[in-house]
Amino acid sequence: MKKFLVSLLLVLVPLTALAEEEGYVDKAPINLNDYASIQRGAKVFSNYCLSCHSANYVRYETLEQVGLTADQIKGNLMFAADKIGSRMTIAMRPGDSKKWFGITPPDLSVEARARTPDWIYTYLRSFYRSDERPTGWDNTAFSKVGMPNALWTLQGEQVLKGPVGADGKPEFVMLHPGKLTPDQFNATVGDLVNYITWMAEPGKMKRMELGVYVLLFLGLFFVLTFYLKKEFWKDIH
Repeated sequence: MKKFLVSLLLVLVPLTALAEEEGYVDKAPINLNDYASIQRGAKVFSNYCLSCHSANYVRYETLEQVGLTADQIKGNLMFAADKIGSRMTIAMRPGDSKKWFGITPPDLSVEARARTPDWIYTYLRSFYRSDERPTGWDNTAFSKVGMPNALWTLQGEQVLKGPVGADGKPEFVMLHPGKLTPDQFNATVGDLVNYITWMAEPGKMKRMELGVYVLLFLGLFFVLTFYLKKEFWKDIH
């Protein structure tokens, strides 16, 4: 038991330290039942993310689960594939991406499960202009990030306003506004993160719905088993 507790402590301490290093994190507006939001997020993902980041564990046809037809998927989301059954791959070679960005952009299939939706939502809204970085961009959620701000035309160009406050929340000043207002941009990023979260486990909502029926069945089965046990043991008790 003592060895088990020591091992558990060694596991939990690094996780706690990692959580502290994450800093301030905003709450992402996740609603996996909002198919319209997921559809909008898929469009943003295809236009702004899929050129560098793949999603190799997801096929385009999976989007039919959120209400899109095959024609809608082909006409609005498929820019690097011909067949709806194709995976969301990219044409960029890993060697080239590492040379350009310093690191190969990660596959985003299960990024929401690895990083959490809240972290991704915060990260995508925390880019700021920095002359100290090769790309001209840095990020308060991921210091010295190799990725440039792919959404800068929508968000605009902002700079960090002094040191981070006591609450850990950074403040920014907008230098050049983008195509969207801050509220519109936050909503767009919310849709994108909603899609990335859904993409990480497309069957989650169906699994949760099925889980309710399983629990109801087990509850009913427990009642039947209880009274059956009483019937069998009534002569003994």
